[in-house]
Amino acid sequence: MPGFLLNATSTVICAHGGQAKPTLPNPRVRVMGVPVVTQGPPFVIAGCANPPPPANVGPCVSAPWIVAALRVKVMGLPVLLQDSKAICVPTGTPLTVILAQPRVKGM
Repeated sequence: MPGFLLNATSTVICAHGGQAKPTLPNPRVRVMGVPVVTQGPPFVIAGCANPPPPANVGPCVSAPWIVAALRVKVMGLPVLLQDSKAICVPTGTPLTVILAQPRVKGM
């Protein structure tokens, strides 16, 4: 499905409210003056409220992306779209894109 491209300032959260940020935005392509994000490097998560063991498995730490754009690539890596999918480690919950830039769509 087509969706807006994610850039380094897009708002992405884990299921427990932690802020997810890209570890390595791509510096070659910018949307609205901000580097876009590709599927390769995972996002890191800060502020996850999931309780540590023994109550639960602990807070979300990182999230590799498993679904990204099919047609749009930057330096050989698919760009992330508003409807891309990621799974948090170690909880296995998804990331949710709250806000993406509103100008460029990809597929």
